[in-house]
Amino acid sequence: MKLLSNESCIEIYLLPGEIHFGQENTRIHTVLGSCVSISLWHPHTCSGGMCHFMLPSRGKHHGGSLDGRYADEAVELLLDEIRAGNFHPSAYQVKLFGGGNMFQSDRPEGSFDVARDNVLAARTLLGKAGFAIHAEDVGGKGHRRIIFDIASGNVWVRHEKISVVQAMARPTLR
Repeated sequence: MKLLSNESCIEIYLLPGEIHFGQENTRIHTVLGSCVSISLWHPHTCSGGMCHFMLPSRGKHHGGSLDGRYADEAVELLLDEIRAGNFHPSAYQVKLFGGGNMFQSDRPEGSFDVARDNVLAARTLLGKAGFAIHAEDVGGKGHRRIIFDIASGNVWVRHEKISVVQAMARPTLR
């Protein structure tokens, strides 16, 4: 996580696997491809948080502490933050972002699709935890740049398309 600060606003840059909760003077930034971010905002306290996870789950056989790279564990970490503030998930406005296809070609029907699986995992886990999704911008092709302003609860999304860079022929050495 990269932190930049000025007198009026703290700018947080989330990397994959990271989670941050903050107050109204905070903006959280991240870039998403097939990864997914969940933003939570409490309208009465103007506080909230965001996670950036990479995969739905690491499976049942993991030990140690929770890891924000996985949807199931990232949601649990978000719940820990909420419980620490004595709040209930239903008090938060939830928004879901990401799950973009990062490849030019379409996948065959039924093949493994981490972006799709990430979005489905997020929706399922949020519902089971008692959250209601207020808005989402998921799927499609390319990546997204996200900025979450905790003061207002607004999230700005900038879509960026996939570009193909063709390799130039390299000269041969003699």
